Amino acid sequence: MSDQTLNSVAQLFSEPIDQSRIRESVHAVLESIGENADRQGLRGTPDRVARMYAEMLDGYRTDPQTLINDALFDVSYDEMVLVKDIEYASICEHHIMPFFGRAHVAYIPRGKVIGLSKIPRIVDMFAHRLQLQERMTRQIADFLDEALRPLGVGVVVEGLHLCSMIRGVKKANARMVTSAMSGGFLKDPRTRSEFMEHLGRSSSDML
Repeated sequence: MSDQTLNSVAQLFSEPIDQSRIRESVHAVLESIGENADRQGLRGTPDRVARMYAEMLDGYRTDPQTLINDALFDVSYDEMVLVKDIEYASICEHHIMPFFGRAHVAYIPRGKVIGLSKIPRIVDMFAHRLQLQERMTRQIADFLDEALRPLGVGVVVEGLHLCSMIRGVKKANARMVTSAMSGGFLKDPRTRSEFMEHLGRSSSDML
């Protein structure tokens, strides 16, 4: 996998997040809504928010080459590999409010597999950005396609969005489901059906 491809898949920033500017901005927001930003309960809020953003948006600064490291392995296995129920939390770029849920990621190897722990980290790399769920789903699938060149990739992401749960339509149980498919998952109904059947089973059914 070339450096050029890696850089096109994940944007890399060499500089750390500017927490001082975030602190100043949060202080200004608190004052703009009529609060006393210097009262006891809010005095540390700008710093807490700055540290929160540094944690929740660290996906911009994740080096995909380091993330993958040496975790690609040659195999003769050519059946579906599935990691389901990967919990994630992200921030919607439209209202800067959280959305969260679970991602299910599958692929069919073409001579290579990736270490199990890397798939949740790939999900986090894209979730820890200002995101749209639709785009995040596609980015996860495209990244695995580029890294593994497999026979196919299937990604399904479920999400609960606070922007629709507590404002606007205020539908607390409205769950968004997005998918991205390639190769056999896109072209072969049997492969796609097998993938969806696995997702319909509880974890206890699979043991």
